[in-house]
Amino acid sequence: MTSLEDRRTRVHHIDIAHAAGARLRPACEVAGITLRTLQRWKAEGLHLGDRRPLAERKPPAHALTEEERARILAIASEPRFADQPPARIVPTLADEGLYIASESSFQRVLRAHGQTAHRGRSRAPRPTRPPTTHVATAPGQVWCWDMTYLPTQVQGRWFHLYLILDLYSRKIVGWEIHDSDDAGHAAALVKRCAFSEGVSARLDKPVLHGDNGSTLKATTVLAMLNWLGIQPSYSRPRVSDDNAFVESLFKTAKYRPEFPARGFASLEQARDWGRDFVRWYNFEHRHSGLRYVTPAQRHALQDKTILAARHQTYLQARLRHPARWSRNTRNWTPVGAVTLNPERDEVVRFCERRAQNGKQMI
Repeated sequence: MTSLEDRRTRVHHIDIAHAAGARLRPACEVAGITLRTLQRWKAEGLHLGDRRPLAERKPPAHALTEEERARILAIASEPRFADQPPARIVPTLADEGLYIASESSFQRVLRAHGQTAHRGRSRAPRPTRPPTTHVATAPGQVWCWDMTYLPTQVQGRWFHLYLILDLYSRKIVGWEIHDSDDAGHAAALVKRCAFSEGVSARLDKPVLHGDNGSTLKATTVLAMLNWLGIQPSYSRPRVSDDNAFVESLFKTAKYRPEFPARGFASLEQARDWGRDFVRWYNFEHRHSGLRYVTPAQRHALQDKTILAARHQTYLQARLRHPARWSRNTRNWTPVGAVTLNPERDEVVRFCERRAQNGKQMI
């Protein structure tokens, strides 16, 4: 619908263009109306707006009568249906050989009388909050941590692997394996990692992102994080993708050939395996998400130099045999900022600009 003021403005602009020599039909197309519409507006006079909202329309022949509406309200208010939505009321009535109206009609009548609030004693569903977005533009800005179970050779017994991963470099900055799940183990691991990574001497403390497990949210752990100045962050309940980097690392660990298929025989064996895996992962594993440099090289900011050398090697190879290269050489561009849950693009762009400005100031 076009308001009266909008009609007058469009007609005025079209008249000005027509007086300047423009044809009416192209002028109307520019204004977003047809020539027939312009003629109708002028014939009706520009003192009336769109009269369609004021038109009197007869109710549809299949509309519910007042008696039927009252019956719907009475049925929905019966004790047996007091906590039931229309999706359950209508089938129940159909089983009794009774049809009053469709589910959508029930819903419209209840909405018109303010009875569409959550029916029942259970809590009404709440909108899901968006995942927290964290952006790491350098090592030591965002840590991800989690705990996973390691099988033993005794059925029903498990060892617990606590692990902290640097989001930017994917380097494992801390890990421990214990025979029990305890908040004290998690607090001690965070403290050891903070000291080894020099967190106390830095102004910008890292963010520690984890899941909603009771161990990682325990008072002991929160007190340690507060003492260290580390900001906690948590995934949404039952959404493992919010902590995808650690989950992917656990899969890599458990699919290694050295991982015992029948479980660990002792806690010492599990810790020996953990030490060997962390050494391999940090210093030997060429990570596909880092352009195949190791996490330790990325953590030491050596990835740009290594990838630049690879790029030169490929350029020289193409010069020696140009016929073998139909397109550009392989992409060895260093990976930039790493984002955890990159749904909020404006946050990512802001962090990248802030990191770039910081480099220019240095």
